[in-house]
Amino acid sequence: MALNYRTVWISDVHLGTRGCKAEYLLDFLRSVECDCLYLVGDIIDFWKMRSGGYWPQLHSELLRTVMGMAKRGIRVIYIPGNHDEFFRDYVDTVFGGIEIHASAIHTGADGRRFLVMHGDEFDGVVCSSRWLAVAGSEAYDLLLVLNRWFNLMRRKLGFPYWSLSAYLKHKVKNAVNFIGNYEKAWCTPPRKKAWTASFAAISTTLPSNKSATSPTATAATGWKAARH
Repeated sequence: MALNYRTVWISDVHLGTRGCKAEYLLDFLRSVECDCLYLVGDIIDFWKMRSGGYWPQLHSELLRTVMGMAKRGIRVIYIPGNHDEFFRDYVDTVFGGIEIHASAIHTGADGRRFLVMHGDEFDGVVCSSRWLAVAGSEAYDLLLVLNRWFNLMRRKLGFPYWSLSAYLKHKVKNAVNFIGNYEKAWCTPPRKKAWTASFAAISTTLPSNKSATSPTATAATGWKAARH
């Protein structure tokens, strides 16, 4: 039975890399019905593909599934991120029924308005030290490989899945300061614009704004479905 949602958000799929879990996402998309699908950046990892990418048939099948959703009348909005910034040259165009925008305003069923962006615009490393961002991406790819072997051993020993890569990533000394500055920058724009909350995709540990009178900043990596 299909899952029915008003809106689905997907981000950080990283097609073109071995760490991509395309089979899980494909299974999800085949079992869901929605009115609107947001692709919130880093869907295709052009950074990795420049150094010799990995593109199995399953990745092409996933793209065909998304394009098929657009042909069926589902509104598909692509908001490029830093790893697929190539598409930013085609902002405000439509390709295969898929709208490409730098950002979007989503209106929820309750009337609230949400700013939807990938979020790398507020990432000081991505904006100011591109080489460091690329190096960090390569290091994280290595962690994903180690994570697969680590969890293979855990399974054989009867232990559940545990993300070594996520643990190490969030143990980095400067992560706390970085995320704090990111939250401050990210929560500033809604005070000046006509939206009440923000969706970002680039950081998975971004906490909600503590002030009850301030907008909320929400971060998500992977996919979310909602009846908003």
